[in-house]
Amino acid sequence: MVLESLRVPIVAAPMAGGPTTAELTAAVSAAGGFGQVAAGYLTAQALAEQIAATRAATAAPFGVNLFAPGPVTEPADYAGYLAELGARFPLGSPTHDTDAWAEKLDLLVADPVAVVSTTFGCPSAVEVDRLHAVGTEVWVTVTSPTEALIAVDAGADALIAQGAEAGGHRAGFHDVPADDPVDPLALLPLLQLLTAVTDRPLVAAGGIATGAGVAAVLAAGARAAQIGTALLRCAEAGTNAVHRAAIGSAEPTMLTRAFTGRRARGIRNRFLVEHSADAPAAYPEIHYATAPLRAAARAAGNPDEVNLWAGQAHSLSTGQSASELVSDLAADAKSALRKALSE
Repeated sequence: MVLESLRVPIVAAPMAGGPTTAELTAAVSAAGGFGQVAAGYLTAQALAEQIAATRAATAAPFGVNLFAPGPVTEPADYAGYLAELGARFPLGSPTHDTDAWAEKLDLLVADPVAVVSTTFGCPSAVEVDRLHAVGTEVWVTVTSPTEALIAVDAGADALIAQGAEAGGHRAGFHDVPADDPVDPLALLPLLQLLTAVTDRPLVAAGGIATGAGVAAVLAAGARAAQIGTALLRCAEAGTNAVHRAAIGSAEPTMLTRAFTGRRARGIRNRFLVEHSADAPAAYPEIHYATAPLRAAARAAGNPDEVNLWAGQAHSLSTGQSASELVSDLAADAKSALRKALSE
């Protein structure tokens, strides 16, 4: 199994939309961790090119992350919100798509990688079997014990446990209603709950920015720690300039649907403060509708009108190279575990 063969128990989170590059994926894998190509928002052809570029950069194994398609949202559910935004900002068309799920699966069966991970849902047992037949492991991102049991039943080889601390989109199978008052599970409770219901290997994700954080999730039962925000300032990352400048500040994060119609954690800015309360659950429709306003803000260098996805520990970001970061996290994790055992 891939997790058992890693020299370093660190997995790179797949960060779609630009931050994850072939160079970043390759650098993490070459450093002994496990990189993942972020297939979200890419065409199947663009994904094929990313896979080829990653293979050209490293002989180490890596994975590909897919976005599972969700239900269509009725236009009436988001028309009012877009009318409100349209009075102030440039908007695009609120489009629904499957993110080329079927085409990407076909590609990955024809041209296998070590692991296919999923976000926003679980592949069917038939789809898992197709990937297993070509030697690919399937890792499913889960946010609750209920989702974990569904993934195990479908044949998942490992589970990526995403806590509420994580930056970017909540990866649950179903986005909860906009007025749902239930808090998402934090990583430590989630790990404990998952180890109580399944023996599948766990990859822990959410707010991990230091070696001590890596050590903590390993002690709690995870086989590896998944880091995302900590990589955003690495030279190998394709993080846009506005986002890169915001990472590492003292500004707190918050959960919002304002930019995409699905809950995601980002650094607090004016747009989140003014529009989170009214934003409906409508992904990817809102994501496509707000694309022009986000692009305009990036072009203008305006951090108040762009999605600054980040986990709760983003202020600890160092800006090291990916290989240095992976090496330091691994060494510091060993030190933290030794210290904990000696006291």
